[in-house]
Amino acid sequence: MKEFIHTNHAQRVIFGSGTAARIGDEIDAMGASRALLLCTDGQKEPVQRLAEALGTRCAGVFAGAAMHVPVEVAREARMAAGDLGADCAVAFGGGSTIGLGKAIALETSLPILAVPTTYSGSEMTSIFGLTEAGIKRTGLDPRVRPRTVIYDVDLTQSLPLDLSVSSGLNAIAHAAESLYARDGSPVISLLAQEGIRAMGAALPLLRDSREGSTSGRAEALYGAWLCGTVLGSVTMSLHHKLCHTLGGSFNLPHAQTHAIVLPHALAYNASAVPEAMMPIASALGAKDAAQGVYELVRRVGAPLALKDIGMREADLDVACDLAMSTPYPNPRKLEARAIRGLLQDAFDGVRPAAMPSSQ
Repeated sequence: MKEFIHTNHAQRVIFGSGTAARIGDEIDAMGASRALLLCTDGQKEPVQRLAEALGTRCAGVFAGAAMHVPVEVAREARMAAGDLGADCAVAFGGGSTIGLGKAIALETSLPILAVPTTYSGSEMTSIFGLTEAGIKRTGLDPRVRPRTVIYDVDLTQSLPLDLSVSSGLNAIAHAAESLYARDGSPVISLLAQEGIRAMGAALPLLRDSREGSTSGRAEALYGAWLCGTVLGSVTMSLHHKLCHTLGGSFNLPHAQTHAIVLPHALAYNASAVPEAMMPIASALGAKDAAQGVYELVRRVGAPLALKDIGMREADLDVACDLAMSTPYPNPRKLEARAIRGLLQDAFDGVRPAAMPSSQ
């Protein structure tokens, strides 16, 4: 048994169907009374209904959340919180909205109540990200971790199928990288494998049912909670660094980028941590981790190639240079030529090679 350190993070989690009805009570439980509701423009209608239901508990609505949290949007939202006298923020939506809530908390320490409607997992972490001048800066700060998270399966029923599967694959990426994190623990590994299993089982159900399966939605949201928990507990590696670089610098969609890059990042690291690849493959019912993830991506109809989501081949060299510019932990040494090859494979959408031992 390896030595490890495991830290529990205090968060209140409410999971079920119809749990969004408890938002007002949970604002009270945080000791707050004037919530700024955050969302994207596309979520404005349900959030306006929520504002009406909250009555005097709602200080106002800010519907300007944007992908990768541009610093200009973060400043505007912080000013709105101050002008409206908000004493907490309710982030209603996916990673972009929850990220905006974190940007507010980073400067103001306002408590956050997160109501995730996708499977990104950001709600369970102290990771923040801000994009300025085409560069996405990420960091860790305990102030940005949502104090309360309300998972309502009903809110995910209307999540478009394509976004559902790409968001779910994003969640699997969190769990996969936690299995070879330098600060992992047995608890995290168990949560990660179960999260991969749950999400791997749920996504084909959603794809096959077309209209969405209630049991599949519940299993996916359960998996998202587990995958988000491990994301918030350990240090991520090459895969997440590449995705933050590609998303922040080239404005690629976050979840789809994760879905495309993950099989290739796993293949890059497989020889360095074969023991971490085994539970990933097992959770997916596959013989090889990288190929198992690739087959799941193909099976559920998510994009397989960066060229299909707006990446230009001419920018791959720049992306490689950016990824190599800042040191970060990874089980295999970072080699520019190999990472450039990884990016090319992800750009083309080719099937990753299996580990030699699995052939």
